Amino acid sequence: MLRRPSPAHPAASRSAWGRALAAALALPLAVGALPAASAVTAAEPDVVVLVGTLQSEIGCPGDWQTDCLESTLAPVDGSPDLYRGTFDVPAGDYAYKVALNGSFDENYGADGEPGGANIALAAAGGPVTFTYDDATKRITAEAADAPAERTATVAGDFQSELGCGGDFVTQCQQTRLQPVEGSPGLYRATFDIPAGSYRYKVVIDESFDEAHPANDVPLVAPGGEVTFTYDDTTKTVTDSVNAAEEPGEEPGAGTRVVTLVGLLQSEVGCPGDWNTECDLTRMQPVAGSPDLYRVSLQLPAGRYEVKVVIDESFAENYGAGGAPGGANIPVNIAEAGTYTFTFDDATKLLTDDVPDPVDAQAGAHWLATGTIAWETSAFPAGTTYQLHTARDGGLVLADGTVTGGTAVELTRDALGGKLTGRFPHLRELEALRVPREAARRAGELLQGQLAVAAVGPDGRVLATSGVQVPGVLDELYAGAARAELGPVFRRGVPSLAVWAPTARSVTLLRFTAGSGGEPVARTPMAAGRDGVWSATGDAGWAGSSYLYEVEVYVPETGRVERNLVTDPYSTALSTNSERSLLVDLADPALAPAGWDRLAKPALAQPEDLAVYELHVRDFSVTDATVPAELRGTYRAFTASGSDGMRRLQGLAAAGVNAVHLLPVNDMATVDEVRANQQQPACDLESFAPDSEQQQACVGAVAARDGFNWGYDPLHYTAPEGSYATDPEGAVRTREFREMVAALNATGMRVVQDVVYNHTSSAGQTGGNDLDRIVPGYYHRLDPTTGAVETSTCCANTATEHVMMGDLVVDSIVTLARTYKLDGFRFDLMGHHPKQNILDVRRALDALTVQRDGVDGKGIYLYGEGWEFGEVAGDARFVQATQDTMGGTGVGTFNDRLRDAVRGGTVLDEDPRAQGFASGLFTDPSGAEVNGTEAEQRERLLLAHDQIKVGLTGNLEGYRFVDRTGATVTGAQVDYEGAPAGYTEDPQEAITYVEAHDNTTLFDALALKLPQDTSMADRVRMQTLALGTTAFGQGVVFWHAGADTLRSKSLDENSYDSGDWFNVLDHTGTDNGFGRGLPPEADNGETWDVARPLLADPALRPAPADIAAASARARELLAIRRSSPLFTLGTARSVQERVSFPTGGPEQTPGVIVMRLDDATGRDLDPAREGLVVVFNASDEATTQAVPGTAGSVWALHPVQAAGADEVVKGSAHDAAAGTFTVPARTVAVFEAP
Repeated sequence: MLRRPSPAHPAASRSAWGRALAAALALPLAVGALPAASAVTAAEPDVVVLVGTLQSEIGCPGDWQTDCLESTLAPVDGSPDLYRGTFDVPAGDYAYKVALNGSFDENYGADGEPGGANIALAAAGGPVTFTYDDATKRITAEAADAPAERTATVAGDFQSELGCGGDFVTQCQQTRLQPVEGSPGLYRATFDIPAGSYRYKVVIDESFDEAHPANDVPLVAPGGEVTFTYDDTTKTVTDSVNAAEEPGEEPGAGTRVVTLVGLLQSEVGCPGDWNTECDLTRMQPVAGSPDLYRVSLQLPAGRYEVKVVIDESFAENYGAGGAPGGANIPVNIAEAGTYTFTFDDATKLLTDDVPDPVDAQAGAHWLATGTIAWETSAFPAGTTYQLHTARDGGLVLADGTVTGGTAVELTRDALGGKLTGRFPHLRELEALRVPREAARRAGELLQGQLAVAAVGPDGRVLATSGVQVPGVLDELYAGAARAELGPVFRRGVPSLAVWAPTARSVTLLRFTAGSGGEPVARTPMAAGRDGVWSATGDAGWAGSSYLYEVEVYVPETGRVERNLVTDPYSTALSTNSERSLLVDLADPALAPAGWDRLAKPALAQPEDLAVYELHVRDFSVTDATVPAELRGTYRAFTASGSDGMRRLQGLAAAGVNAVHLLPVNDMATVDEVRANQQQPACDLESFAPDSEQQQACVGAVAARDGFNWGYDPLHYTAPEGSYATDPEGAVRTREFREMVAALNATGMRVVQDVVYNHTSSAGQTGGNDLDRIVPGYYHRLDPTTGAVETSTCCANTATEHVMMGDLVVDSIVTLARTYKLDGFRFDLMGHHPKQNILDVRRALDALTVQRDGVDGKGIYLYGEGWEFGEVAGDARFVQATQDTMGGTGVGTFNDRLRDAVRGGTVLDEDPRAQGFASGLFTDPSGAEVNGTEAEQRERLLLAHDQIKVGLTGNLEGYRFVDRTGATVTGAQVDYEGAPAGYTEDPQEAITYVEAHDNTTLFDALALKLPQDTSMADRVRMQTLALGTTAFGQGVVFWHAGADTLRSKSLDENSYDSGDWFNVLDHTGTDNGFGRGLPPEADNGETWDVARPLLADPALRPAPADIAAASARARELLAIRRSSPLFTLGTARSVQERVSFPTGGPEQTPGVIVMRLDDATGRDLDPAREGLVVVFNASDEATTQAVPGTAGSVWALHPVQAAGADEVVKGSAHDAAAGTFTVPARTVAVFEAP
């Protein structure tokens, strides 16, 4: 049925309005070249259109249509700023806003904000009237048969001064607020209030049954008129004194809505915790202090976590230390009472007047049974020390004394060398010796509350601290590292084991299957002396789902809890990880045909690897040639005839021999039920290429869609269920194996990206269960406060602790055996101890095909060797970083070559810094960040040296002539104050210029090259940049789409940017550029740079450009594979055979020449005597003399000679002169037959 608006003006006016509308909707075609400001500054709009998800329901051809006659709002006679329309809207939930003049160039959303958030509408079904006020830019919706307007009255202790019958009375006309014409739900009035200090709130319908806010608003009136405003839509109350408006400003316009959110909200009457819209914890402005907001709450004893949100959204929130999006702030309340919280909007700090409990800060460390370390140097002579214990909690500091438990006297001493060696970050602390009797009872004491106290000479407590316990747990329960944890099947009989050394009891709850129903059995588990609790079942247990009930003291809550948890060693899970599953991974039903005989693609040495980094969902979710039910799943890789698989087959034929999968273990953020995964409620294709609308629409559902990179681990050893066709049961196990088999059959090995450096959360209320089984053990804690460290992004794990390190090793071994994986990439490997990675290496080396189904020695390991955070500088252990992993055979990502080729670093505020392949010095963009011409030349020649070292496999000992003419080693070349070369073997370098992190290579070139660079030249520079990886001696690493100009619309961190910004098109028609401004949270600071680029149609490649890039990329791979000279395999061979003949201060900026010699030593390449590679990144052809090539024949490599690039075919060697000529922006390879 066609639904049309019912205008609130005569029919004749409607006819005139229709003509005006038709003319206005044509206007953008006539004035499309006018600046956007022309529309914004117009005196009044020509057309006002209601747009949103309801348009298709009221007669429009689709939703979010700015040119639909059926949803226009008509002028209201006698009210020049008002526009109104009534529509028959079916029952349902909708989103809407208003667009002016037939375009999204001027649109208004929530609170009248330009380009603001969509407005939610819950329609009951029936006529709805929409009113737009062009003066305030607000649009409101009201059911046509809405009930009579509610009343709003200011009730306070100044009412008697205004003639009311008393104070805080609900029925007084003198303080009644009046509805604001044209703004339904808005009430306002101005009263003359004598000077004084008052309190007030707004009551609805003359009753305190509904009053806002929950707590009285303080008002310090200067004497005179005060304007009060109440918004019944948001339930917010403002006044002109607290808001401190500027003259002419709308009352309340400057006030931010500040809300205290957290685990205490349900205790004060909010409908739930972490509720951004609860009026009961709304903080009120503090009179006379414009940046302060305050709320007082009556709270029971307990331990809570809080933070502050602004304007009822987590889009802006502040946590510990005032950090945006920072960690939750602990609030520990020992006694019930009224407590006041104050937020300073200038510093973003939240403070409270809650007394700290004895263990609020955990700065003491129980390192061994007989030793506790604590900072005691500041205490006076004569201070004594005590360890206080309380099995069930309840320690209280009152009147200078700790009560509620038992005290053990401690003796101050120096911390011994053995312990400072184990815990170097604590070496400045002093030792407190634990008496032998108490040390013998350490296991028992660890099951309750612990606190140390310093007692002054007068007998009063000077300070207290909670106690961190990982050190003593590792000493007491060292044998647990030898236990088999998790589910284990022997001859079909399952057993279960979990390490919970501080638990009072552990009970196994077993269910029939899946996530529903009550347990069919409760089995008490037996405790071992190693802290392991175990139970053995029978064959009938197979297929059951299960949970552990762990009875354990939790310092966070201050009491003993009974935690229902999944198994941290789970190998199978129910939907959304609600329960662990007992699944025998050796069951033949869980393996595809031929799994036992799976043939692995051959690999002679790690240096032969060419890795292609893929995200499971990206790969197929938009591939129309994949059956719909398989898109975005493991099984999409089994659709051998799909566009995506044909692309992988083509890459494999060219030389890619491994696929790196972004995390595929169980993650925390994606709902595994596909029907629950939401899609953006917008026509994303309809928006301009530089619009903000796409990111707003994508962001609105980001937390509820089906996309995430997966770096938010929940269970490390079970596959992610959202990538399975059915998330329930062991389906994901079989389908994961099918994926591995399909990729191996294509000629590609499979690498899994693993994320052991952090968990998605920590604590009692987090989604991760490690901390709920052994509180305070599995995560790395701040040594002074005991707060979980979050330098990785999230809750850092403590892989230096024995059992967390053991979990890493056990998990990797299980994954390798179960899924026959060929490699592992460690996320933020520098946050692991080097020894932990070596333990993984040793454990894998022990796996054999005969016993384990996999050759563990052939499994390659690599990771991010970055050094930062609380572990930087080997602060707590020797890290697994670039500096330390040389000689181990473990690869690390080479950021040296990456930055030299692309330009700048990933930490740059200005993304326009140029590099070797983006025009530095040779084709300057004019961006100020690049410096003077002399500075650019110097930086480019340094980039030459860094790239040369990178081409050797980043060898620290490789010797060559640098830009100054000196002979140096790779380690002597500078990179941001660190050595450029750091490896001892080429396999230890991952050579790359693009990965899932940061902008894609195409986007980086879009930002850095001069904007008027032609697309043909951009394709050439893309190929040249990839050439620095393909022709290097290290492991080649390409991000999916680097070969096809992939763009993420300039998004530098697309981890949660949805399918829209992460599109991977296999048809070669769309590279993803110009899909709107990237999400503001991580990219907003560079929007001004991005806008003109995204709006430039010349920067969007045509299919022919994408095809050219793809063909040339495959040629690079084919050339690499054609000769073993590109993969020499040892540092010695690289030194002997690889040279850079055009170094020194007179070398040509923008040109690097590399020679690979086969005339020395053993004949490695029977097809040729050597190779010369010329990288010409300049905008001019170059001729380079290479000593030793005169008088011999050198020809363009046959792959390029017969290839798709006509320009490179113009490259030539002059035998008489011994020179090589190569066109501009070209990488050319020559061979001597």
